[in-house]
Amino acid sequence: MLAIALVVVPGTASAQPTAPYYERSFVLAADARCDLFRPDVVAALSAATQQARSAALRAGTSEAEVRAAADRALSRARSVSCADPQLATVRQRVEHAFAGWARMPRMEFPGVRASWIANRLPAAGASWILTQASVTGASPVTLGYTAGEVGNRLTAVVSFVGRPRPYAARIVMRDPGRSPRAWLGGASDLPPTSVRRGFWAVSFGDADPALLVTGKSAGEAWRFPGEAAQALEQLDPREAFAIEFLFRDDSVALATFEAGDFAAGRAFLSLGPLGGLAA
Repeated sequence: MLAIALVVVPGTASAQPTAPYYERSFVLAADARCDLFRPDVVAALSAATQQARSAALRAGTSEAEVRAAADRALSRARSVSCADPQLATVRQRVEHAFAGWARMPRMEFPGVRASWIANRLPAAGASWILTQASVTGASPVTLGYTAGEVGNRLTAVVSFVGRPRPYAARIVMRDPGRSPRAWLGGASDLPPTSVRRGFWAVSFGDADPALLVTGKSAGEAWRFPGEAAQALEQLDPREAFAIEFLFRDDSVALATFEAGDFAAGRAFLSLGPLGGLAA
């Protein structure tokens, strides 16, 4: 028998910071074995699981403890029979808890200093579906996914004030292989160059006007490889990362972002646009 009091409702508090993450990870692992839920419920639960991971880390839980909770959840799910009647009860509770997520057009995933904004409303032309805003000097920079790009290439759109177009751009962040522990140096501090890794933009061009911030008439769109998003999901949600824009006079313009609940935002978007839910 399961003998587990699942805390599956988004936002539910717990005395143990890892408890919601453990419980949601268990349900996801059980679904992978027993095919419990519709795809939209799995997407919603995945987003909530990522939120629970971030909450545990923000509460001071170590990355090792969070990984251990996930390992325990996977081990428990492997030992549970798909015919266990308590699993059927869990299924009903989860479906009820996340029934409304499929109808949500927009979600904000707040961080310590910045938020990721997810938008599932369909649009006729170019549009943002996941964004975080930043600046470099007086120039606005938006990073995220545009419609049709989720799970693929991150896009950065920048409108430089009084500067020529840079010749290159890259996303830089902590390299877990060189520095396993999260780098939490401050509001905009990046780890030392010796423990960073970077991902160069693979293409750039004029940005669609629909992607520009209000008041701007022109800007450039820089697109980064899918590996950048995968690496971003490995960071502690409190960590900073940045985009470096390189100019031919050897100057570098830096726009700083927060990792935050990027993974949760991606999971939420896997529900698909409203009116066209993922099958």
